[in-house]
Amino acid sequence: QVHLMESGGGSVQAGGSLRLSCASSGLPSTTDFIGWFRQSSGNEREDVASIAPRSGTTYYADSVKGRFTISRHNANNTVDLQMDSLKPEDTAMYFCATGPIYQVARAYLYKGQGTQVTVSS
Repeated sequence: QVHLMESGGGSVQAGGSLRLSCASSGLPSTTDFIGWFRQSSGNEREDVASIAPRSGTTYYADSVKGRFTISRHNANNTVDLQMDSLKPEDTAMYFCATGPIYQVARAYLYKGQGTQVTVSS
């Protein structure tokens, strides 16, 4: 059974940093992509970043390029999202998810419960 659990959310002022972590268990070796999407109240899901576990190829939404970094740590089965230079518009619930395409928000197979990120101006 696949299980994803996010941690690391919180409140920070604009310009600050947070590091999210997604701990996974039961992921099949054929998993195509694992990544993060976010959703704020009244808005649709938005892709943030994803990584292909086998190749290490990464993808980023234009809105976070140069500010966020996704990384995978095979030793402890985690995928981290380092978020720097945070902006108020980054405020959302962040979800870890797996899926067949890099845009995990559009077609995820599994997702966690989410972790809240709040950025104040």
